[in-house]
Amino acid sequence: MTADIRGIRIDPVSPDLRHYLILSMGSLADERFRILFLDASHRLIADEEMQRGTISQIKLYPRTIFRRALELNAVAIILAHNHPSGDATPSREDIEVTRHLDQIGRSLGVAVIDHIVVTATQAHHLIERDGSSASTGMPAFTLKSPDRSGTDRDDELALENAKAMMRRRLLRQQLFGTPELFGDPAWEMLVDLFIHERERKPISVSALCLTPSIPMSSAVRLCQKLSDVGMILRIPDLYDGRRTFVRLSPETSHLIRAYFLAGSD
Repeated sequence: MTADIRGIRIDPVSPDLRHYLILSMGSLADERFRILFLDASHRLIADEEMQRGTISQIKLYPRTIFRRALELNAVAIILAHNHPSGDATPSREDIEVTRHLDQIGRSLGVAVIDHIVVTATQAHHLIERDGSSASTGMPAFTLKSPDRSGTDRDDELALENAKAMMRRRLLRQQLFGTPELFGDPAWEMLVDLFIHERERKPISVSALCLTPSIPMSSAVRLCQKLSDVGMILRIPDLYDGRRTFVRLSPETSHLIRAYFLAGSD
């Protein structure tokens, strides 16, 4: 989007936004990843290209993305990228990247309100909104939390304390750039699972293993150890045999809830 329309309120499901993205990047020969930065009223602050190359080839740097959001005082972002193949169906990598950035954004107070995949003729919204996502025949994929109006005050307090702890740890990483000095991998994974559980959002093993400040291979082994001792449970994805979801065991969930009812780190 050009500078002359900055400040205009952006509706992620607006046909105008889809039309703009299709025209501006849908026919490009190479894949582009861009971000629209929005203020509290969802007015456009900036529209910036972050990287080029397929999601599976490029290395996304969440620190760069969210540092830029903080520099612009953005409180929400819309992710967008194109599929030169002409098929707007999100790939497994598209979904995992969206989950990972949504997870970090929630901890930093920057909402990922949509991720739009476009081709020369189509647009697909990875984050569903009242049935507005383009239909691709894939199972429903919703990152946003369902209504939690029935959650009791204790659950709400435990959730907020858990999120505050993760927010402070992520902020330290943003400020100092040395997460290996501040991490506690197993605890970080358990807290991330607790937050997802309380917000009723599924998380896969691969997405969970992006949480701690250790290499992916080490995180996978740690996840297996937590499973072996019964602290977490693995649940096969009925729609994708290659993916496994993970959640806390009831006993572990109860203990973590009690911990965060007493306050945050």
